[in-house]
Amino acid sequence: MSNTVDQLPKDEQPAIRIFAMPTDINASGDIFGGWLMSQVDIAGSIAAYRRAKGRIVTVAVNEFAFLKPVYVGDLVSIYSEVTKVGNTSLQVSVTAYTERERGSSTCHKVSEALLTYVAIDENRKPRPVD
Repeated sequence: MSNTVDQLPKDEQPAIRIFAMPTDINASGDIFGGWLMSQVDIAGSIAAYRRAKGRIVTVAVNEFAFLKPVYVGDLVSIYSEVTKVGNTSLQVSVTAYTERERGSSTCHKVSEALLTYVAIDENRKPRPVD
């Protein structure tokens, strides 16, 4: 596992920022991977919802890489970007970073993911993305 320091994306705002809390740990004392996956899905869904201009559902986690652990107290910033739009589907790239030393600009890239969402109508049926 690399200890290299990464940089937060410049001129971009994260979809979400959240502190990793003690209630989010696994049996080993690290943040549970499922918690991070959930946060990544939420961040991805925000980009998909905005681009689809309405309701979407997650249909696939195409790729998910845990690059470094997340620890209690880390500030997790998650960035998402729609990278592909189909007739009813959207593919979203999501990257998560942690800031471990509060008040500094030091951060670590902890996860990269690619998710697919489908735009749906009020009857929960796929609808075209405008």
